[in-house]
Amino acid sequence: MRYRYRAVNPQGEATQGTLNATGAREAARQLRRQNLTVLALEEAGGGARRGGNKPPRPGELVLVLHQLTTLLVSGVTLNESVHSLAQALQQPFLRQAFADLAAQLRGGTGFAAALRHSRLALPEYFYQLAEAGELTGKLAEALRGGIVQWQYQLEVANELRNALIYPSILIISGIAAVVLMFVLVVPKFAVLLGKSQAPIPLLSQLILGIGMAFNRHLLELGVGAVVLAVVGGFALRQRAWRQKLLDGAARLPLFGVWLGQAELGRWAALLGALLQNRVELLRALELSGRGVRLTALRAGLQQTGMAVRQGISLSQALEEHVALDATGHNLIRVGERSGELPRMLQSLAALYGDSVRQRLKRFLLLLEPLAILVIGGVIGLIMIGIVLAITAVNDIRI
Repeated sequence: MRYRYRAVNPQGEATQGTLNATGAREAARQLRRQNLTVLALEEAGGGARRGGNKPPRPGELVLVLHQLTTLLVSGVTLNESVHSLAQALQQPFLRQAFADLAAQLRGGTGFAAALRHSRLALPEYFYQLAEAGELTGKLAEALRGGIVQWQYQLEVANELRNALIYPSILIISGIAAVVLMFVLVVPKFAVLLGKSQAPIPLLSQLILGIGMAFNRHLLELGVGAVVLAVVGGFALRQRAWRQKLLDGAARLPLFGVWLGQAELGRWAALLGALLQNRVELLRALELSGRGVRLTALRAGLQQTGMAVRQGISLSQALEEHVALDATGHNLIRVGERSGELPRMLQSLAALYGDSVRQRLKRFLLLLEPLAILVIGGVIGLIMIGIVLAITAVNDIRI
């Protein structure tokens, strides 16, 4: 069987060609015996290796990064750690990504820059922590801080997905029930009651009118819903539209506080990790501010950095430009005075993280009964309208 490969030689030069082997493992062993680092390997005349184009899930990336930090903490050099993972990983996408990363490192590219240009879908703060780790020589500790933060976010996201399963099913079923009533039930009663000359209550007229209009324009409504879904999906893939949506949500009365605290918690955790890794304060403020997604908060943090550059203390600058609560300002102030600012920032991040989780739990607890009330109320109004119309036509006393 013939295999086509792309590889890098010990001098860091890219090479490609074909070879004969009984299988993919044998082909990889032949290339390793030639001191070549495999970047891609596929059957000649066939498609890519099965699963090779499938990106890994975030949980798989976290495990791989755990392996990388473990190797670094054990004293293995960065180049050797990345090269070892490139040979040991079983997932083809990850193996090729780390092989490319190893090739860039051998070519003289810094780890943070190579990581940013890799195909690994990492959070933005990972690149900043990698840059900080390179500056201070504590790359493993910096990456470990990023892993802890990412694991926390994945846990929160997983909890949110699990908690939304039942309310989502409930809402979809309720909407389907309402649509079916307007499509199948209401029009039949409208035709039946339309032959009567008896006065029909206003609520009944409204329900029957909506049902008939819904049926007359069913095709247009269906096409409009599909177009709206397609346009919405396309817009959400655009970074500018996602940013506008996020900034708009931040201005809402309840969600604004929730999003603000979530972003402040992420910022405090990242700033604390950077300072703990001996990154200079102004540089740490610049790096941590890049990861903030809310435009208004990012602008406030930029003004905070400018104020600190002019000689103002961090606590005073934050009081003037960023809306922390009293506890947050007090923690920053105490951290500056005691020399324990990184630890206080981590405490602030934990405080905001717990607050966000509690708000999320309360929101999810309210969502289920609220959905039941709204859907039940709509279905109840439809039924009341139909019953009132029937009783009016038949002059039934109730």
